[in-house]
Amino acid sequence: MYMRAVFSLNPWESKRFIGRAVSKIPEVEYALSHAQLVIAHGSTNVFVAEEVLGYCPERDKYASGQVINGTLCQTESSEKPPILRLVKGRPVPPVPTMDETLAGWDDKCVFIKGANAVDPEFNAAIFNAHPGAGTIGFAFGKICGMGIPLIVPVGLEKLIPSVKQASTQLGHARVDYFNGQKIGMLPLINATVITEIQAFKILFGLNAIHVGGGGVSGSEGTVVLSVEGDKESVDIAIKEINTIKGEPPLNLKKALCQTCIPSTPALRTTDGSQVIEKTKKTCIYSGTLESDLPDWFKRR
Repeated sequence: MYMRAVFSLNPWESKRFIGRAVSKIPEVEYALSHAQLVIAHGSTNVFVAEEVLGYCPERDKYASGQVINGTLCQTESSEKPPILRLVKGRPVPPVPTMDETLAGWDDKCVFIKGANAVDPEFNAAIFNAHPGAGTIGFAFGKICGMGIPLIVPVGLEKLIPSVKQASTQLGHARVDYFNGQKIGMLPLINATVITEIQAFKILFGLNAIHVGGGGVSGSEGTVVLSVEGDKESVDIAIKEINTIKGEPPLNLKKALCQTCIPSTPALRTTDGSQVIEKTKKTCIYSGTLESDLPDWFKRR
């Protein structure tokens, strides 16, 4: 029997749902058991890690760049745990550079990185607070050169008309004013992008159509999807989604503005310092005492 159902998912519910789908991708399952896997920083990747591994280290700090208090910002680098790198399912200590992280990788390994934008053709893109494009910037050449699978979990709350057009608008040296942190944008047209639409197909074999979104009083960013298929599969989806409803938000904090510089685990100098001009102002609030920030931006 054919059935249609409509679901609404707020951003935190979507992150859990998408993370659950990523954990069921055959390439991820294989890499977890037999090869190497990186789950980079990001709020969606917190849920990916929890679904793939059963846990995420310091989940409320496992992010990098973020939009917080309505402002382009990032997390405090001194509070951020290292990215998750697993060899046959076992976490291994971080190494200084991305070249060392990806040494010996082939097309059976998997790199997972969230995104800040996705378009209707399922191209994704990532904001870059670090002028070298951060983790993904230093990994992307090896990913492309070796044909390493790149999986990008991203919710439809981040839907934009065109990644190609958006990526021509940003850049630390191109924009005259940023509301917070300077950003560039790295487009990813060769990634396997997993939105709520792909998640319905992976988990239940169902076709989903994005029909609307928005919300108020904590439901801002909600996406609404119409799903259709055989009644048995839709009933399973209803039951599964009901286990996700009410997913609590992460308790992320903004960086400390006085000492903030864009950091990345991807590349360091031989003495261990970050590769960035520490004296260069990368945010309109860089170097500002917390007490001198606008009231709406003070909350960590």
